[in-house]
Parts: sequence; C-alpha cells; structure tokens
Amino acid sequence: MSTPDTSHNTGQNTGQNVAFIGLGNMGGPMAANLVKAGHTVTGYDPVPAAAEQAIGNGITMAASPADAAANADVVITMLPTGDHVLDVYLGRRGNDAVLQAAPAGALFIDCSTIAVQDATAAAQHANEAGHRAADAPVSGGAVGAAAGSLTFMVGAPADFIEEVSSILDPMAGRVVHCGEPGAGQAAKICNNMILGISMIAVSEAFVLGERLGLTHQALFDVASTASGQCWALTTNCPVPGPVPTSPANRDYAPGFASPLMAKDLTLAMKAADLTDTDARLGQMATNIYRQFGMGEGRESDFSAIINEIRKEPVEGLHVERTA
Repeated sequence: MSTPDTSHNTGQNTGQNVAFIGLGNMGGPMAANLVKAGHTVTGYDPVPAAAEQAIGNGITMAASPADAAANADVVITMLPTGDHVLDVYLGRRGNDAVLQAAPAGALFIDCSTIAVQDATAAAQHANEAGHRAADAPVSGGAVGAAAGSLTFMVGAPADFIEEVSSILDPMAGRVVHCGEPGAGQAAKICNNMILGISMIAVSEAFVLGERLGLTHQALFDVASTASGQCWALTTNCPVPGPVPTSPANRDYAPGFASPLMAKDLTLAMKAADLTDTDARLGQMATNIYRQFGMGEGRESDFSAIINEIRKEPVEGLHVERTA
C-alpha cells in the first residue's frame, strides 16, 4: 500500500472545473475548501438549506447533477448510498446520466461510503463511458471536512493516483492509495468496524468507571496514555470534559451520526458474510448501533451510545461470573 503524503491547501493544480454532487454536512465544507484552493466548483444538492450555504461558500449551483457535470474536469460525489451513486452516474429515477453529461475523459471521484461491489460497479460504468474513476471515502467527520484534514482512502489505478491526490489535497490531511477501484471502500468499512467496536468499549469502560467511583478525568488521564489509548477515547471521547472538542460537550450533536455508524457497520457485515469472515464483535456492534440509530440515537453522534449503556443491562447479555 503506498501512502503519498499531501500538503493540503497549497493551491497546487488549481483552476480545474469541479462538479460536486452532494453538499451536506460533509460535502458542503469539502467543496468550500476546493473553492478556497482556486478551483471553480459547480454543485448540486436537492436540499435548499445545503444549496444556500454552498452559494455562500462561492459554489455555483446547478439545476441537476448532469448540469453540474456538463463542463467538469472532475466530478466528485458525496452521497448516502451506493444506489444514490449509481442513480446519479446512470441517470436512474428521472435523473439525466452524469456519465453521459460529463466531457470525455473526466475524472470521477466518489467520496461516499458504499458497498465495495457498488464502488467497483460505479468505476466500471465510468470506464465504459470513457471516463476515469476512483473511490475515495473519507475519515475525519464534519470537523475534518471543515478543517481540510480528512484522511482519504483511495481505490484507483496507480497511473493516475497522483492526479487524484492533487484534487483531494485541499480537503485532505492524508491521502492513502489502498489499491485498485473498490479498495478504498474496503479500507473504510474495516476502519469503521474498528471505530464502532472501540467506541462501545470506551463507553462501557467509562460507565464502569463511574460506578466504581472514578472521575471521568482520572480514567481519561490513565487510559489516554496507556494501553487503552484509541481515537474513540482521545478525539471523540464519549463524556464531556476531557476532550473539549468532542461531541459530548455539545449534547452529542453529530459529527458522525449514529445511523451512519449503523450503515457502515452493516456494510462491513455484508462484506464479512461474502468473505466468510468471523466478525462476532463487529456483528454485536452492528446490532447495538442499528437499534440505537433507529431510536433515541437517530439524531445524535455515535458517541452518545454511552447513554444507552448507562441504562439497565439488556436481558440475556449478563455474563456468568466465576470466583
């Protein structure tokens, strides 16, 4: 795996026409950083509030995804599911096909988190239409999107990875070439399986610590410099106080919403089934986040799972204790 380093916001390779489709909590600030780097960005989002904010960030709004892509050198998508990506690419559900609207040889970069098989299908359709394609899902949440410090996991042929990296550069802290198309999505779902499991573990530890009389700060000071150290603890700490920038200090307003974690874990479990991978903790985390994301956690950050853990234990989950 090669890991080309990027120096974000350098202004290199500016002046390209970029179509950006999907300008929500992640796509909006990502597109704004492309404008700051000197690219001309034409966007599309069906949500009026997202479109209004994009205009304020210097993005020209188009009437449809196909209109956004009509003069684009690069087409970036940031959409909820693989079906949405393929709908936009192929012109399904009443849309004009973006693959047909874009100039020949355009570079398509999908930054959504979708199934590996959907990513490879999207790349194949793009290639068949005379374009080049990469999947480049991200890690870093809304904070990283605004700061231009996202990690991009890229699946693309090696012969144009440097071009992909130069486009992603204003939005990135790091760009990692994971392999051929689909490999970026594979890396993303594996990473988020680790994240989902570790957030539950960190939350359980804090609840246990509370009940044993530990302060949050004391547990954090130990675990953050000992073998329990992880991103879920030191960056997205599920209790207010120790990490002032974590969502726990904003009543769990989502940087990464619980339903999105449930979605990513579900993608990981589908991949585990396809590859006959024993992922028991992954499946447990998926079940926990599915239930939480459909209920009280549907509008909360995934770290709010700690509030679910504070409730009475679920029947059947007690572990037999031995002397």
